[in-house]
Amino acid sequence: MKAREAHQLSDEELQQHLRDAQQELFNLRFQKATHELTNTARIGQVKRDVARLKTILHERTLGIQAG
Repeated sequence: MKAREAHQLSDEELQQHLRDAQQELFNLRFQKATHELTNTARIGQVKRDVARLKTILHERTLGIQAG
């Protein structure tokens, strides 16, 4: 998910996307541990998505406007 798209979502939608991304990250890490993961780059993509979503939610709690 791009930052521009995430900024247009409501807080509840952001929370849901964050939960989904964290669950996907858990599953990817589990697949890596069991040597079933084929696309290792996906872990980095999902980690960045989680960080992006957390940043946007934190900005909203602080009342910072996105530029």
